[in-house]
Amino acid sequence: MKRLLITTLIIGVAVAFGVGALHASKTTAGLEAVGAQLVCDYSSATRIGSEKWQYVFVLLIALGVAWLSLSKVPRWRSRLLVGLFFVELFVLSWVCSLYRIFFQPIPSVLALIFALAIAEGWSAFLWRNRSHLVRTFFADRLSNKEFRSLSDGTTAFEAEPKAYDVSVVVCDLGNKIAFPEDPAPAAFAEATSKFIRETAACLTKEGAYLHAADGEGVVAFFGFPIPSAEHAQNAVRVVLDLMKTFRESGKPNEEISGNIRAGVSSGVIIAGALKDSEHPLLFASGEPIELARRFCALNHFYGSSALIDTPTFDRVSETVVARPIDFVGGLNSHDRLEIYEPLWLAAEAKPEHIARRDSFWSAVVLYREKRWAEAYNEFQKARGPEEEEDPPLQFYLRRLEPVVLQLTGAPFEST
Repeated sequence: MKRLLITTLIIGVAVAFGVGALHASKTTAGLEAVGAQLVCDYSSATRIGSEKWQYVFVLLIALGVAWLSLSKVPRWRSRLLVGLFFVELFVLSWVCSLYRIFFQPIPSVLALIFALAIAEGWSAFLWRNRSHLVRTFFADRLSNKEFRSLSDGTTAFEAEPKAYDVSVVVCDLGNKIAFPEDPAPAAFAEATSKFIRETAACLTKEGAYLHAADGEGVVAFFGFPIPSAEHAQNAVRVVLDLMKTFRESGKPNEEISGNIRAGVSSGVIIAGALKDSEHPLLFASGEPIELARRFCALNHFYGSSALIDTPTFDRVSETVVARPIDFVGGLNSHDRLEIYEPLWLAAEAKPEHIARRDSFWSAVVLYREKRWAEAYNEFQKARGPEEEEDPPLQFYLRRLEPVVLQLTGAPFEST
């Protein structure tokens, strides 16, 4: 709004000054004489409109037309209003002539035409510049639907840096660390390329902005550049769908297909165009990006497939079944963040799934209270079918086994 007002004032004042100079210097005297003859009889007028009021009308008209052309009013509607205003100026001059008052319409008409032309030209320039920025920043990084929405102006995008409330998703290969030991770099490159293509395509299709897709993983934002109140729900839902898709498409000789890890963090980032850059660049920075990368990496430690932070969990707790995993340090040394593992969509979870989640949750609480034996029994209740692996559960059982063995003093079978 501030930029619109400033641009309107600049155009309005410049047009008013230019038209006023033309009128005062008699440059447009011939045109004014022709215009006057069309609507009124100057010789029969007993009063003439004040020159001061003429300049006031010119300024007001220039400001009004500039604001109307630059605002978000649909172009066809703004042009229609300007056209009606153009006619009304001559009608006003004619009505004044009926009362033998001479009002010269040409300066006001020139102000209207010049203000419209300059404002339309400025809008066209901004539109070309905006279209170029949209193509530069978002081509191949958004779904076709979102990209068209930005390109045709349906959704506004300001290049100036501003805060966005988003959910950041970071996906990477689960067995990435083991790959460099493979003597065939081509196999690693091929598997990584496949992972990047499939993951990036899925995320953008579901409405995410693809921030990065390279050997360090795939980073995507939900809620940017088009704001969404449900960005956290969309992010976690897509991550769960990705896990399911990769798991179901896996083959015995393709370890990569079912081995994907993800981290999700929700919060505020700062994003916008870099200034004073030879080539337009879009930068994005914020704690959620760093945390999502960290959560993605922590999956390797806990054996989980996906981890989310507390802000994300709070937003999706009614639509996603998740369980607490641990407290981890934040970006600052004094921060303590609780992380959760999303398991199923609430609509797809079975009663036995909820019961196992609840047992795991109770076991984690008991574990934190150092009630080792009770925690161990609850973790046992959280077990699934024998053929179903649960690395985070095994992570806690491995921690508890020595403690429980020491407490009971009895032989213990490793699980």
